[in-house]
Amino acid sequence: MTESIDQPQISESHLESHEAVIAEALAVIDQALGRVSNRDVVSSGEVADLLLDVRTLLTAVPAESV
Repeated sequence: MTESIDQPQISESHLESHEAVIAEALAVIDQALGRVSNRDVVSSGEVADLLLDVRTLLTAVPAESV
């Protein structure tokens, strides 16, 4: 017996918004990796800043849904 679970419908614009946020978060990560890749030591403050930037991007409410 198989049960079907109702999946919420995601609009095309909502999906594109999520993809844009993910792309921006990846860009932030790539920039940070470029800055620290040749260093042996990275300060905890720099790591915390990067994590906060990524968290902010991933939790921000898209402007379209406000």
